[in-house]
Amino acid sequence: MLERLQKIISQAGVASRREAENLIEAGRVTVNGKVITELGTKVQPGKDRVAVDGKLLKSEENVYIIMNKPKGVVTTMKDPDGRQTVIDYLRDIPQRVYPVGRLDYNTEGLLLLTNDGELTHALIHPSQKVYKTYVVKVKGVPPEEKLDKLRVGIRLEDGMTAPAKIHLTEIDQEKNSATLEFIIHEGKNRQIRRMCEAIGYPVRLLKRIKFATLSLQGLKRGQYRHLTAAELDELKKLIIKK
Repeated sequence: MLERLQKIISQAGVASRREAENLIEAGRVTVNGKVITELGTKVQPGKDRVAVDGKLLKSEENVYIIMNKPKGVVTTMKDPDGRQTVIDYLRDIPQRVYPVGRLDYNTEGLLLLTNDGELTHALIHPSQKVYKTYVVKVKGVPPEEKLDKLRVGIRLEDGMTAPAKIHLTEIDQEKNSATLEFIIHEGKNRQIRRMCEAIGYPVRLLKRIKFATLSLQGLKRGQYRHLTAAELDELKKLIIKK
């Protein structure tokens, strides 16, 4: 059965499907020794010899990992400033995995990592509207009319945000702070922090507790585990339905 070239590259764990397309267009991919630059080219898995930058691809077992990322860790493979990265916590994982979306340096919580480029692409594509749930502690106690602005969408420097589901869950008068539950499907850079700043209530703590059907149950900070077969099936069903 023939498969698209970019799919073969992403399944090998080399890059996401979108990044694989860039590699093809840049002339860095060969099939049976011939440079391929046309997107949509199909090849025979296990028969055609596919190479990226001269290195033959080897089929790699797909792995799916859920991690409780601590605050003060970057969601990248390497950090030029020498800060700790999520990969430092996964030294015993032989496959090279990539984060599905990101959490910023000061944000903690649920992070999904995998070498399955197809699933990654599906989960982060805006059309899928995969919901993520966050616990957000802010300075001050925002009134409902302020939160309503975020619920319908607010304009940031990079455009309007989509409607968000927000619940005020706790008020601490002594510390002059409030705890909110945010449920959003977008992934703009530092989105929740910027949304809260836009209404005058800066974030003190930000933690992602759910990603689609996945939760942090049983995972302490810095811990990770492989997804169960049932959890993976649920994720894939979520994408297929959409």
